[in-house]
Amino acid sequence: MREVAILEIGQTPVSEHWDKSLLELAGEPILQIFEKTGISTVDSIFVGNMMTGSANHQLHLGAYIADWVGAGNASAVHVESACSSGGSAFRAALMAVSSGEADTAIAVGVEKMTDSPSAEITAELATAADADYERDMGVSFVALNALLMRRYMEVYGWKKEDFAGFSINAHANGAHNPNARFGFPITPEAYMKSPPVCDPINVMDAAGMSDGAAAVLLVPVEKLIKGKKFVTIAGSAAATDTIALQDRRDMLWLSAAERSAKEAYRQAGIGPADIDLFEAHDAFTIIEALSLEASGFVERGQGPSLADPAIIGPKGKVPLATMGGLKSRGHPVGATGIYQIVEAVLQLYGLCGENQVPGAKIAMTQNIGGSGSNVYTHILKINEPRTFQNN
Repeated sequence: MREVAILEIGQTPVSEHWDKSLLELAGEPILQIFEKTGISTVDSIFVGNMMTGSANHQLHLGAYIADWVGAGNASAVHVESACSSGGSAFRAALMAVSSGEADTAIAVGVEKMTDSPSAEITAELATAADADYERDMGVSFVALNALLMRRYMEVYGWKKEDFAGFSINAHANGAHNPNARFGFPITPEAYMKSPPVCDPINVMDAAGMSDGAAAVLLVPVEKLIKGKKFVTIAGSAAATDTIALQDRRDMLWLSAAERSAKEAYRQAGIGPADIDLFEAHDAFTIIEALSLEASGFVERGQGPSLADPAIIGPKGKVPLATMGGLKSRGHPVGATGIYQIVEAVLQLYGLCGENQVPGAKIAMTQNIGGSGSNVYTHILKINEPRTFQNN
């Protein structure tokens, strides 16, 4: 298998893009990459998206987007794995390049949610749950996470306010990210007084629906220009768990997150202590806590002990959501996994301004689909210049 590098990145601001079609939104970060690199096509394009068939009434996104950006000769496919669609598309692009099947591959994530009524989006998000035993019983996706949070609080003795630091940190970082939709700081009081969504989850516990697109270009390392630093994928792993919560052996443990993180660590030859920043999937504060535990950053049942901006801020021991995360940047679900990769790359190149993690050399991203049923974990490393062949 070939060593793979991220040659270039692109992203749109996360917002309500009523002035752009799904096609324009998806194409923008790809065209950014083409403009910055001088290329006009690639061998393969993988499009991560969850709900375009219902929310935008358009499928067949691979050919749809490849043709629009002028890369109609590329092999192109639509990848769907709920909220982890972006991470899934990235891993597919990585496998294509590392195997030698492609020399250039773009992974692009896109979601356009705000054109649809919120009730319709709520219904679409619920398709990531079990249709027979969860969704058709009237349980929304946020309700499933509320059940997890309530159970966690009862078992481990945490209070609602103990989770506030996760959201406060995300918004503090998002305030310095020009691409964040909710780029404003919040206080502990604002967290506690925010409107309830599904007890104990309130608005400040949950990432908001958004429109956005992000893309990355992957190439084999030997194709890079000599004399420049570059980012490689040191570890990449995927794992699955049951979709329905009641079918899990342990509801309060994200086993797919644990398995994917352990495999990514193994591939990279490192452990949790070596990670300089972690872009966790903070769609809900409870999922962030469970992800931290499953990925080995804290003991089981102690996730909220890290919910302190002094610990998880850019200068802290375990930097999280360094550009705002899903909570402040926004959560265009099919694009989220790619935004995480883009932001990790910016950190490794030292381009994050006030949010910069000092001396960042190793970053980890974790993109979670459903309530932990699909998990993609990636570890990225910044590399010093090497001598490559000029081809």
